[in-house]
Amino acid sequence: MKPRVLTLILIAVILAGGAALLANKWLQDRMMVSGTTTAGMVPVAAAAVEIPFGQKIELAHIKFIEMPEASLPKGIFTDQEAVIGKIVTQNILPGEILLEKRVVKHLGGSTLAAVIASGMRAMTVRVDDVMGVAGFLLPGNRVDVLSTKGRGNSGVSVRTLLQDMKVLAVDQTASTDKNDPVIVRAVTLEVTPRQAEILVKATREGKVQLSLRNPVDDTAIVEEGEKPAPKKAASKKVIYQPRVTVVRGTQVTTSTVQK
Repeated sequence: MKPRVLTLILIAVILAGGAALLANKWLQDRMMVSGTTTAGMVPVAAAAVEIPFGQKIELAHIKFIEMPEASLPKGIFTDQEAVIGKIVTQNILPGEILLEKRVVKHLGGSTLAAVIASGMRAMTVRVDDVMGVAGFLLPGNRVDVLSTKGRGNSGVSVRTLLQDMKVLAVDQTASTDKNDPVIVRAVTLEVTPRQAEILVKATREGKVQLSLRNPVDDTAIVEEGEKPAPKKAASKKVIYQPRVTVVRGTQVTTSTVQK
């Protein structure tokens, strides 16, 4: 065999061995064997990379880190099979511990259905570059819904229809890993069944437009002319007691009649 061929074979063996070592180290970073865990420490599942909202968790997304058993938070995962396949309900940054309250079980269908809160519904509104806040809407944002109606010769009426609504998706995207504005044609909101009825009615009677809210602003808007309903004064219970007045000449006496 020629020396050149032997050299190529030797190089291939070395590269294959190096790849195997790297792959083994990568797996060990994500799967800790209980026998190698330090005494008093517990392997806990954490994010190896940023996991965006609505993402199904895969093996490449997680790693295991050791934490003191006495300081473990509630809802952790110590088994990779228990966390793989779940859907993330919030953005999770690299290194963050995966908790049960931040993921949900995927029971089939789209991943969006898994992140809808209990008792809520997903409702899609058609928008354009203006109605959709010039493309600055992203999943996870909060918006107000404004309704406009034409009044013939009287002009147009506008009012805030719904407030502080959560954006679940824009177009067919439920991921929040983008920051650049993207012009979309549809925005999916998380609403109650009653709010869904109000939204459908508004889209049939006129147009709806979205206004972006600061995520920490939960102040309710009071329409001009509206006043909070006055509190009813507590009624006082009046007790009447019968009395008898007796007049004897110039003397007048009054006595209460016992029931």
